[in-house]
Order: sequence, then structure tokens, then C-alpha cells
Amino acid sequence: MISKEAILEVVTPLLEKENLFLVDVSVGADNKIVVTVDGDKGVSIDSCVSISRGIENSLDRDREDFELEVTSAGLGQPLKIPRQYQKNIGQELDVVLKTGEKIKGVLNSADNTGFVLGVSKKVSLPGSKKKQEVVEPIQLAYQHVKSAKVVLKFK
Repeated sequence: MISKEAILEVVTPLLEKENLFLVDVSVGADNKIVVTVDGDKGVSIDSCVSISRGIENSLDRDREDFELEVTSAGLGQPLKIPRQYQKNIGQELDVVLKTGEKIKGVLNSADNTGFVLGVSKKVSLPGSKKKQEVVEPIQLAYQHVKSAKVVLKFK
């Protein structure tokens, strides 16, 4: 069976050459290899083809047969790694916490441990009869997040 580590060793320089980053690698029991990549400026089909060819050229099908899929992290797919959060600063996210709580807000910042969402709330302010909308920053750690997706907007 082809190891995940072997794929990582092969794909890392290919990603650097294409100015992309790795989101996920999986190798199934039947040697189905799935490599998911992303980039700060998106991922072209040509980049996926180039990475796929690079991986295929470094593996020996005569020694061990495999199926290979190189794909980009799709729209509507959950964010998996901190770099994807950093790429999407300024975007609106739907977040589901491991507790089941759902939060929607604008991604203000992200680092390697968590991120900050700006969540709009209506509150009563002193001296005002109407509720005012305020944006409250909420700090979330990745370990408490079940899923986070960028909200797609069609205009």
C-alpha cells in the first residue's frame, strides 16, 4: 500500500512550484489517493493537472497500482486548515460548534490556534428607543469547531 507520507514527500515541492498549499491527503485501502489543494488566489485546472502528473511520474504503477485524484478545495466545502481561514478573511462564515451551536459572522482574523468572527446583534443602547445593530467579536478555537463554511452570495 502506498503511504500518505510518500505522497506528502512527493507533493510538497510540486505545491511550492505552483504556489499552492495542501489541504488534505488521503490514501484508501484500495490505493485510491485523493489530494486536495488550495491557493490564496484559487487553483487552476492546469495546476491540478501538473500536480497529478508530478505524482504519477514519481510512483511506479508496475510495482503498485493506484487511482489518483487531485482536486481543489471546492466552494461550499468546510474550511479544514488555518491557511484557508486566513485566505477568507473578510468573508461571511457559517460556523457549527461541536456543541451544536450555530454562529454566522464575518471572519475578522485567523491564526494557527483560532479565529475571530464579527457577529451582528441588535441590542438596546441607553437613551435609544430602537435597538441598534452592533458587531461583537467572538474568538473561537479550531478545536471547538465542527465545521465552518464560507457563505456563498449570488448577486
